[in-house]
Amino acid sequence: MFAVVDARSEVTMHKVSVLAMDGFVPFDLSVPCEVFGRASGVASYSVRVCSEATEVRSRNFTLQTEWGLEELVSADTVLVPGVEDPTAPVSPAVLGALRSAWERGARLASICSGAFVLAATGLLDGRRATTHWICADEFARRYPRIQVDPNVLFVDEGRLITSAGASAGVDMCLHLLRRDHGQAVAADAARLAVAPLVRDGGQSQFIRHEPPKSAASLTTLLDWMSANLDRALTVRMLADQARMSPRTLARRFEEQTGTTPLQWLLKMRIRRAQELLETSEASVDQIASSVGFESAVTFRSRFRKVAGISPTAYRQRFGARER
Repeated sequence: MFAVVDARSEVTMHKVSVLAMDGFVPFDLSVPCEVFGRASGVASYSVRVCSEATEVRSRNFTLQTEWGLEELVSADTVLVPGVEDPTAPVSPAVLGALRSAWERGARLASICSGAFVLAATGLLDGRRATTHWICADEFARRYPRIQVDPNVLFVDEGRLITSAGASAGVDMCLHLLRRDHGQAVAADAARLAVAPLVRDGGQSQFIRHEPPKSAASLTTLLDWMSANLDRALTVRMLADQARMSPRTLARRFEEQTGTTPLQWLLKMRIRRAQELLETSEASVDQIASSVGFESAVTFRSRFRKVAGISPTAYRQRFGARER
């Protein structure tokens, strides 16, 4: 990827360009500006809002922009916020700039209906993607070559990332921070944004119009699970702890987290392992045991599947000594 160097501090800056189009959604546009613009420490980002014209209109106000599409082309990461009318035609100049950024190696990401803009470039063809659930059907109809998943908060396809509506853009931007600089840096950004680093579940928890039959919260059980990651927990043990049947537990987990008890547990174990790899000098085998894996081989396999790289490579990239 490309980067710019701040001559005053000799710090290599990761250049983030946010695309502003007529009809942009102000909240979506502000999310990457805030998340990346306020990142501190080793996370050095230069954030610029770019547009084809010097003025772009939203529903409530007009925005004057300082940078044009040439800044989009030279960016390391390009963010495409949602637009009020996702079916409106996209300017050929904008599509050309996005394709040029991609060809130069940039990472492209969309928030909400911004996925329609990315889809219009053809870059999402044959890939998984998501958008706001309310327009997911139209998205799938217009772009049948895209594998649309309307239930998740975001989809990471490497250099192409799409997120669902509104606050899911925060989840995605924190995810990108974690990819770039690790769990600890992303956690600091999440605290600054007063937002969870990772939200469990997906859009399905917001799509439902009927409330679940039981309003009983799993918060106490989730806290207990997080405090007992080193134990060999089974669904029966979790059900006993929650004082409900395994079937009822599975149903409430799906309602409240969008996943199964064991999948939630796996994610928590891998997340804890990431923290230990970043902040401790414990061996990979010791960390595997401390987060509940009886086999280090199994731990390495599961870690790679979730994090995308091996535990050793993760430590080399995000460990405290490296930072």
